[in-house]
Amino acid sequence: MKPRVLIADDHTLVAEGVEKLLEHDFQLCGRVADGRALVRAVEKEKPDIALVDIALPLLNGLDACRQIKKSTPEVKLLVLTMHGEQYFVTEAFRAGVSGYVLKQSVAEELVFAIKEVLKGRLYVSPSVAENLVEQALNPAEPGPARSATSNDKLSARQREVLQLIAEGQSTKEIASTLNVSIKTVEFHKTRIMKQLGVHSTAELTKHAITIGLIAMPQQPTVPGPHV
Repeated sequence: MKPRVLIADDHTLVAEGVEKLLEHDFQLCGRVADGRALVRAVEKEKPDIALVDIALPLLNGLDACRQIKKSTPEVKLLVLTMHGEQYFVTEAFRAGVSGYVLKQSVAEELVFAIKEVLKGRLYVSPSVAENLVEQALNPAEPGPARSATSNDKLSARQREVLQLIAEGQSTKEIASTLNVSIKTVEFHKTRIMKQLGVHSTAELTKHAITIGLIAMPQQPTVPGPHV
């Protein structure tokens, strides 16, 4: 029986492309476009492995992975992303993933990575590994990594609220998404602003981008054929 794979990516063309790459070797058991749907789908479908983009709406991929590892720890997780920065790689493995593949990789690498993870091994794209070694040998001024401390200040619920604020949801919409009261959302927003030392929604959005809760718009790509 083929291993069952769930795909989480909010770019339809990317998700469809990944499905085409995997349909020969794996059984595709679902596709979702946001982090909250991912957590629900994993709990319902119990796939052998879930492929997760970091930049998912409503709940980013890393926080979704953290929730999955608490609710359904037996499911393997592999990040498929455009982000190769050290901060994201480190946070991904801290969140419980077993593989990290760049979307710029060739198709054969993604298939190989999934099979390695399913065997209980860890996998990191060679280009990511080389970059990590280079940064270790020649440390430069940190980029997103310097935000790790401020990210650690926020609770899981605060990160959820911050992401939804940055995505442009109103207080009422956030309350509905999280199934809490408007007063609770306002309380969290006030606490977040105080903890981060910011004074506007624009500053909150900038901080959310810095710590990877939402991503700057980029051209979506999917692992392509080896040429």
